[in-house]
Amino acid sequence: MIGRRFVLLAGAGAAIWSVAAVAQPYPARPITIVVPYAAGGVFDTIARIIGARMGELLGQPVIVENVAGPGGIIGAQRVINARPDGYTVLLGTVGSHAYNQSIYRKRRYDAVSDFTPVTLFSDQPMVLEGRKDLPANNLAEFIALLKQNGSKMQYGSAGVGSTTHLACALLNARIGIDVTHVPYRGGGPAANDLIGGHIDYMCSNMGAFVARAAAKQSKPLALLSRERTPLMPELATAQEQGIGDCDVVTWTAFFLPKGAAQDIVATLNEATHAVMDTPAIKSRFSAIGVVGVAPERRGPEYLAKYVVEEIARWEGPIKAAGLQVD
Repeated sequence: MIGRRFVLLAGAGAAIWSVAAVAQPYPARPITIVVPYAAGGVFDTIARIIGARMGELLGQPVIVENVAGPGGIIGAQRVINARPDGYTVLLGTVGSHAYNQSIYRKRRYDAVSDFTPVTLFSDQPMVLEGRKDLPANNLAEFIALLKQNGSKMQYGSAGVGSTTHLACALLNARIGIDVTHVPYRGGGPAANDLIGGHIDYMCSNMGAFVARAAAKQSKPLALLSRERTPLMPELATAQEQGIGDCDVVTWTAFFLPKGAAQDIVATLNEATHAVMDTPAIKSRFSAIGVVGVAPERRGPEYLAKYVVEEIARWEGPIKAAGLQVD
């Protein structure tokens, strides 16, 4: 009898503990940010900077987990298959949530329906840069040069399907000219050949370009984003120089698995932008060419709409460039 009463009481205690655990305010344990790219790159750096401060604000450790794979697919699938409880967050990018939706003829996942959008939090503008002795000093002169000598010119990238490739592919399409593409194994080797004069131009992330600009190793021709950047306010956008619809940024956002509760979404959204509004964090991001997005672009509703627009915007250039694979 005593044994039976003990079992009943133990069972009741376990049930009470279970209910209490469920009722604990979020977050009640460490959060993992899954970065679908290798450690040491800009996305890994972004996650570690933002995660450290977010952990302080939320009162729980934030762990960065690198799950690298082509197009961000493996890391994205890791989050898709996780519980939608707010403890597994994907650092999504234009690559994981726009490019690879068109690059692969059979999508590995649906970037719209397989995730719960949390917040768009940063942009990294792209820059059109030419070799330092390129006979063009602005976009108009560059276009004239391409139209006269495009068949003899080459542009480099960090690899087929990379942001650096697709940015220039889109720009070339807007100009209406075909130029030979030279893919490298990473942005560093491509930049080295640009500096050495072996290729004529490339489209680079602002963070990578700033150091070359300071050393006058290459020349800026246009900013490929919708607005000028405070990192280089004197550089005019492509739109200002006559090429419309050429907005190319390496954006970053947070996503949860499908079905996450809206109160969890709101908590992560608020924490992320409290981080991005922290002066010390702004300074650290500025040093690597990353800019926080405007407040009106921070909501989950905006991100949901933005992903749909980005997928549609990149589908044409990707197919036109013949980048689709099985």
